[in-house]
Amino acid sequence: MLSRLRRAPDDAPDDAFPQADIGRSLFAPRDLLAEALAGMLQRPARSALTMLGTVLGVGAFVAVLGLTATASSQIDDRFNVLSATEVTVEDVAHEQDKFAGEGFPDDATDRVERLNGVRHAGVLWMVKPRRSAAELAVTAAPVGGAGGEALSVVAAAPAALRAAEPRLSQGRLYDDFHAGARQRVTVISSGIAARLGITTLETEPAIFIGGQPFTVIGIVEDVQRQPDVLLSVLVPQTTAVEMWGRPAEGARMLIATDLGAARQVAAEAPTALRPDHPEYLKAVPPPDPKSLRTSVTSDLEQLFLLLAGVCLVIGAVGIANTTLVAVLERTGEIGLRRALGAQKRHVTAQFLAESGTLGAFGGLIGTSLGTLAVLVVALVRDWTPVMHPVTLATAPLIGLATGVVAGIYPARRAASVQPADALRG
Repeated sequence: MLSRLRRAPDDAPDDAFPQADIGRSLFAPRDLLAEALAGMLQRPARSALTMLGTVLGVGAFVAVLGLTATASSQIDDRFNVLSATEVTVEDVAHEQDKFAGEGFPDDATDRVERLNGVRHAGVLWMVKPRRSAAELAVTAAPVGGAGGEALSVVAAAPAALRAAEPRLSQGRLYDDFHAGARQRVTVISSGIAARLGITTLETEPAIFIGGQPFTVIGIVEDVQRQPDVLLSVLVPQTTAVEMWGRPAEGARMLIATDLGAARQVAAEAPTALRPDHPEYLKAVPPPDPKSLRTSVTSDLEQLFLLLAGVCLVIGAVGIANTTLVAVLERTGEIGLRRALGAQKRHVTAQFLAESGTLGAFGGLIGTSLGTLAVLVVALVRDWTPVMHPVTLATAPLIGLATGVVAGIYPARRAASVQPADALRG
């Protein structure tokens, strides 16, 4: 490996002898790599433990970027299917004119559902007590039974329930017949049903709102839109008007549209509902999907890349510590090499190659494990895995760079060993 070497005094610089007399000592890249691999294989267990920090850091780096890209793709799909097809219209009539009545007409559902692109549209509002909160106390038994639950009561048109796209666990939703007949029926979430002790609808259970019985005809497991309704007891809007009066304020309309029609519907809905006073109604279109995706992706990347950076720092400290210990253990070997003519740069290159090789192997293993983690998560969640080629190409280089940086101080320490002192020790 080393050719045409001639020993120099211990304190002589590397270029103490003219090159014309002795030439230059050579350390071929292949020999350098062979020495690095030999140093690793002499202590395989220690080398494996040393690589662990780099493996974790690079693996976290790949997994974070891969899962972020995959999750962003799923966010896009979910946004397109749900958020991009949702429009909310708010009643702001009292803000425009304190003497104005309700912003929504009685036939609000029919007017909006005639617009192109509208699938379902219905008005809903939170019922307010006229005198005291006891008027809306929700109990599982008549007056004198169990204490009232602190639950809100929401009046919702049947079309508003359909627009929320609920998933039922039992029973059914109330429909236009129930609303037209002003029947005292209700739909509740599974959480509220558990609080009220309702486990089945086969016995036609009833709950009591302000002492008035309402038959529970449906239990909702989840909703795609307006998740706040899961915290409320839902009753037909016509029944609510008959019992507690019309809403003074706070009514809103939930509109489910076809994909791509939401913004157009939002622009047309106020005029379709109130051609005389469209300013009484405020339509809220879905947010811009690009800004939403960018915000969510940025938050995920910043959080998890910070964790990956911590792992890389820990890996670098591990490599530096192990390499420094190796320098101390191999002082005699280093002194012998220097005595045979190896220059400081050769010793430095040897130990940098060892630490760099440890980092590179750690980077390759971490890249493989990170990619595997992305594939497993995507498989379990039934997602389509997304991995950018730049990430896969960069990750092993990050491991290599981590190893090289971690080995700088130990390599310089090894190069400073004096042959005479090393051989005497």
